[in-house]
Amino acid sequence: MRGYVSVIIPVFNEVKSIAELLRQVNAVATLKEIIVVDDGSTDGTRELLAQYQKEFDIQLVLHANNRGKGAAILSGLQQARGEYVLIQDADLEYDPQDYEALLEPLRQRLTNVVYGVRPDRPERGFFYYTGAKFLTHLANFLYGCNIQDEATCYKVFRRSTLDRVQLTCQRFEFCPEVTAKMSRIGEKIWEVPISYFPRTAKGGKKIRWTDGVAAMWTLLRYRLEPRQWFATDVEEIFEAQPEPAEN
Repeated sequence: MRGYVSVIIPVFNEVKSIAELLRQVNAVATLKEIIVVDDGSTDGTRELLAQYQKEFDIQLVLHANNRGKGAAILSGLQQARGEYVLIQDADLEYDPQDYEALLEPLRQRLTNVVYGVRPDRPERGFFYYTGAKFLTHLANFLYGCNIQDEATCYKVFRRSTLDRVQLTCQRFEFCPEVTAKMSRIGEKIWEVPISYFPRTAKGGKKIRWTDGVAAMWTLLRYRLEPRQWFATDVEEIFEAQPEPAEN
């Protein structure tokens, strides 16, 4: 589906937000397919998704049990047909109106990977704020990727670039794994500013300190692991836009 973006939405127990999130995603004029992966919800989310499936024209993938965000993303990737892949959380922290800005560097063939940079919002909680900053610094130290927000949900890829690596994530380690592997195969991560409306653990945020430890280990692991263990031999076919001719 050339020109389309496959929006992958991993969902687990988001009955309060999923309907509004689907409305927001559906309202964006971007050419897209919407793939929702319910990761074993038990709070009524699954039943609500079935109710809205036709209205919002979503592809619905169901996990029998909760396996983790990374596993849900991998299931979504198996269904994705778009030229681009975009990861969308279901908790209303991120604004789908940012899709066009995120996709523009890919369409202009300036890069194959785009991250959305969240504004500094310390009110999201000391643990989340400082943890995200630390992971970003660690990624830059280990991989020289020179990015501002490693843990952002909004990550967009040219699908053919994602196909160059094997992903094995199960929980929240998707972010550090994909950052590490994109950097190891030589991809430059482009960043654009996005909107961000943080929620806290009390408000339903699911990531925990143990996930931060797993993220650190993931970044360290793929710095040491031989590239051939996770990268294919197919090089990305990418041609930068030619420089304008001088008069």
